[in-house]
Amino acid sequence: MQELFSVSDKVAVVTGGSSGIGAMIAKGFLEGGARVYITARKEAQLLAARDQLAQFGDCRAIVSDLSSLDGIAALTEKLQEQEGGIDILVNNAGATWGESIEAFSENGWDKVMDLNVKSPFFLVKSLLPMLKTKAEPSAPAKVINIASVHGLRYSHMENYSYTASKSAVLQLTQHLAARLAQEHINVNAIAPGFFPSKMTAFMQQAGESEEDNPFVQGIPMKRMGKGDDIAAAAIYLASRGSNYVTGATLTVDGGVVASA
Repeated sequence: MQELFSVSDKVAVVTGGSSGIGAMIAKGFLEGGARVYITARKEAQLLAARDQLAQFGDCRAIVSDLSSLDGIAALTEKLQEQEGGIDILVNNAGATWGESIEAFSENGWDKVMDLNVKSPFFLVKSLLPMLKTKAEPSAPAKVINIASVHGLRYSHMENYSYTASKSAVLQLTQHLAARLAQEHINVNAIAPGFFPSKMTAFMQQAGESEEDNPFVQGIPMKRMGKGDDIAAAAIYLASRGSNYVTGATLTVDGGVVASA
């Protein structure tokens, strides 16, 4: 069982790894014995996260702006300088935008779609040689795209570009999975529900406690997600236990989608 779900000695890249779900996944990989590269745009925050995560294992930080193809190329070059290949890529970096339909801006649409959909695709494309280096029929390389329950169900919030982008991520996951299976690269997605992060800060502040938070009360399990919840899902999709799983979406949401 330990071998089935081991990520020991794997090389993992987690985008948006300085906070929220990205940092939770990075911590889980580090505790499992992987070498983890976290990336983010803000240097001070990224380095602080690296220093904190380093207590759990070999954590390295690369400042990168993945909103542009130049930024993706720069990250790829820096990874190639340090590693011959990578075993695991977690496309977690993302953005959201909330605005009424009457006021919704083109900038708000493009910013979210570019970072949430365009960037993961072109990062996979750019890192494909490094993924292929580690990919074997008996040990596929693993790509994990972080989507959202908002890509699966109606959202009560006016975050139109976000929901559209996360639905696109799920379709992109299946498309890439079908194409890259021949390269021995598995591509799967995780659709998280309500986890503490900067993106959900306004939701966390909706009640004086978790028990009276209206967003939490809408979850059948009556709680937010925890670090171990999302880390365990990522470890499964990154480990040998999921070698015959590709193109799938693992929903980690406390029952939200099931109750919709």
